[in-house]
Amino acid sequence: MAPLRLSLRLLAPVLRQFSKGGIIITYPKFSDFAPASGKLDGEKMKLADILDKEILVTGYAVHKSKFKDEMYLTLQFEFDNVKRVLFTGSGVLTNQIETYADKIPFYAIVKNFGKYFAFT
Repeated sequence: MAPLRLSLRLLAPVLRQFSKGGIIITYPKFSDFAPASGKLDGEKMKLADILDKEILVTGYAVHKSKFKDEMYLTLQFEFDNVKRVLFTGSGVLTNQIETYADKIPFYAIVKNFGKYFAFT
């Protein structure tokens, strides 16, 4: 019976470091050099459900809408100790979150000021 031979390239993800001809070769993991995908997850919630309530803002993303020629905000936050996410086209909230992104995570209350929503 012939001995089992495995390619070192196949073993690299398992070993991450191996010797080839006396030289130690180390391969990095994709996560070592690539930034996080930025995918925000959590239980979906409506903006109206958090008005005038304190939330812990933990992340955000701004994307171009597929349906309108404008941007929308995906806001990730904790409410009642549960990770949540909401989607809004509010330009004021988008501007505020982009202005203070370096302060995340932070506590905030979203208020309705008639024609717009804003963090307070």
